[in-house]
Amino acid sequence: MHVSPPFSDRPSRCGYLHDRDWRLEYRLAFDLSAEEYAGWLVSGWRHFGRTLFRPRCPACDACRPLRVDVGRFRPDRSQRRAWRANEPDLRLEIADPAAGPGQLDLYRRYHAHQERAKQWPSREDETEAEYRETFVDNPFPTREWRYYLGEALVGVGYVDPLPVGPSAITFIHDPAHRGRSLGTYNVLALIDHARALGQPHVYLGYYIANCPSMAYKARFTPNQTLGRDGRWGDFIG
Repeated sequence: MHVSPPFSDRPSRCGYLHDRDWRLEYRLAFDLSAEEYAGWLVSGWRHFGRTLFRPRCPACDACRPLRVDVGRFRPDRSQRRAWRANEPDLRLEIADPAAGPGQLDLYRRYHAHQERAKQWPSREDETEAEYRETFVDNPFPTREWRYYLGEALVGVGYVDPLPVGPSAITFIHDPAHRGRSLGTYNVLALIDHARALGQPHVYLGYYIANCPSMAYKARFTPNQTLGRDGRWGDFIG
């Protein structure tokens, strides 16, 4: 394992809660196995590409790592509806991550919609090299879950297959099909996958109660969050 010493940026306007400031702590992962990263993950760290990060905000602890209890999970009515709406129609391919034209076009259209609907920061100038650095160039093998409706690529999820259970890095989808609840379907597919492998949890990243883009994660119950004491405990949301 070869990971850099920690370093932090300066506090700046939070990308999730716009009335607050955030500050992130980083480490660069030059050499890291999936087993080693699992230890970082359960301690509250996440990664994009080779960059590990976790919140270290000066006056806020709203970001809470969340994982779904696979063995006890039962979908609610809306989740069952999302499953029934998509399961007969979608085709899933699991492959190595790529930065092809299909992924880049989907990413840009998804972010353009989120910028208009939820005031996300702009990604219109995102280059192929930047996309590759964030999602394709990883310190250990990750997987790309590609969802097709007919021949059209309508969803892409990046997933870390880990011994503690799959960790969802991010999910992007075609805004023209947002009525299908593709994000919900992707999480349900991950839970189903983990159950088939006998894994205890699915890690969904940071839950933030007052941020709609992050609060949905609490709807997958039962679940747990990581407390200030470094221990995971049951959470409802």
